[in-house]
Amino acid sequence: MIQIQNLVKRYGSLLALDHLNLSIQEGEIFGLLGPNGSGKTTAINCLLALLKYDKGSVTIMGKPMKPDSYEIKREIGVVMQEVAVFDQMTVRENIDYFCGLYIREKSRRKKLVEEAIEFVGLEDYTKTRPGKLSGGLQRRLNIACGIVHRPKLIILDEPTVAVDPQSRNRILEGIQELNRQGSTIIYTSHYMEEVEQICSRIAIIDHGRVLASGTKEELKNMIKTGETITIEAVALEPEYLADIRGLSHVFDVSYKDQVLVIRCSKAKHNLVSVLNYLREKDIAFGKVFSELPTLNDVFLEITGKALRD
Repeated sequence: MIQIQNLVKRYGSLLALDHLNLSIQEGEIFGLLGPNGSGKTTAINCLLALLKYDKGSVTIMGKPMKPDSYEIKREIGVVMQEVAVFDQMTVRENIDYFCGLYIREKSRRKKLVEEAIEFVGLEDYTKTRPGKLSGGLQRRLNIACGIVHRPKLIILDEPTVAVDPQSRNRILEGIQELNRQGSTIIYTSHYMEEVEQICSRIAIIDHGRVLASGTKEELKNMIKTGETITIEAVALEPEYLADIRGLSHVFDVSYKDQVLVIRCSKAKHNLVSVLNYLREKDIAFGKVFSELPTLNDVFLEITGKALRD
């Protein structure tokens, strides 16, 4: 579906994309992750031929993507992070307007508009203007405007930012349904649990290049972390922390506000070893959690940054 090869984009002395390479297959929900300033937005704008790049190539559906590639652009739907609709129009009028940019036949457009309204669950708000909608409903309207023409490729840039849980679930279910209906999807988000839930493959980029890509299982196998142990309400002296750092397979220990977090490499009995030590030293503790690696662990270890930095 998409081939990006050796893409270079400079803003003066700033290298925004550093020989970026991405391959996205038809039918995927492809997660694109990166900290702020990593090059995600620049990559998307180059992909859409909205931004001129210095070197490389972008191919979509087997054809070179250029500013005048209107046949390709008709098959793309874009839902950006900022809600982009007309406040003076109603919900139905907004969706119909954006559909009309691609579909001229009135009867077909009417059918597609009704389907989009139903798809995002805005049947009760068709005559309402966007300013009267909640943030979650505005996001749903934004999505309806981007997908109403049934595009083969959909780009969703953080579509669930600042929405309520009900709307978030509705949006995620809708994205999966669009994929089942045949759309290939590029999805960016700062919510790792969303990416883990819906994406078939994921790329992590920083400084304008891909650091790692693969399925969530493949990414988790790339990192050192095999288990994270969290122990609450435990009072520890410095010598005890030193002992815990010295336990087999432990490679990182943090302790703050009586919460102990231990990161271990892959081994069968990490939790047992830690609990045995605490019992031997007669150290009381509260709740204990043991977690296998998450995408957040992958991101932190590969980039050295928290996603929201």
